[in-house]
Amino acid sequence: ALVAAYALLGATWLVMKTEGRLQARMRSLARPLAWLMLAVIVAISIWTPLAHEAIARRWFSFPNVLWFAPVPTLVALVTWRLLRELGGQGHASPFVLTLALLFLGYTGLGISLWPNVIPPGISIWQAAGPPQSLGFALVGALLIIPVILMYTAWSYWVFRGKVRHGDGYH
Repeated sequence: ALVAAYALLGATWLVMKTEGRLQARMRSLARPLAWLMLAVIVAISIWTPLAHEAIARRWFSFPNVLWFAPVPTLVALVTWRLLRELGGQGHASPFVLTLALLFLGYTGLGISLWPNVIPPGISIWQAAGPPQSLGFALVGALLIIPVILMYTAWSYWVFRGKVRHGDGYH
C-alpha cells in the first residue's frame, strides 16, 4: 500500500510539475497506479473487519454505519474523479485528488482503530506520555512548526512552476 501510494503521489506530482512527453508518460503510469491504490484500499477494507471483530462491530452497528458510510463513498468518488482528470488536461488536480485519496484512506484507518493505537489493546491515552512531557513537546512544536511552515512555503515559492525542456532550477 505504501509503495503504491508513493508511486501514485510521485506520478501525479510529475504531472503537475512537467509537460510534454514526461507528463504524458506519468499520466499513463498514474492510471494503473490509481487502480492499484483503490484495490489496496478495498483489500484493507475487507481484511480489517474480518481480522478484528471489534472493528466489524463498530463499522456495521446502526448509528456508526451512517457516520462511516461517507468514507467509502468519497473514496469511490475521488478515485473516479482522479481517473477522469488523468485522462483530461488537469495539471494540479490529479495530485490534489491523490492527496485526498490518501487522506481518506488514513481517515478510514483512524476511525477503525480509534481510540486504540495498537489494536486492540492500547488506547491513545495509555500510549501518550506524561502531561509534563507532552507540555514540553507542545512548547517545542509551537516554536518549530512556524519555522517549518515558512521554510516549506519558501521552497515551494522557489520551485514554483513547471520544469520545461532547457529550463531547470539552477
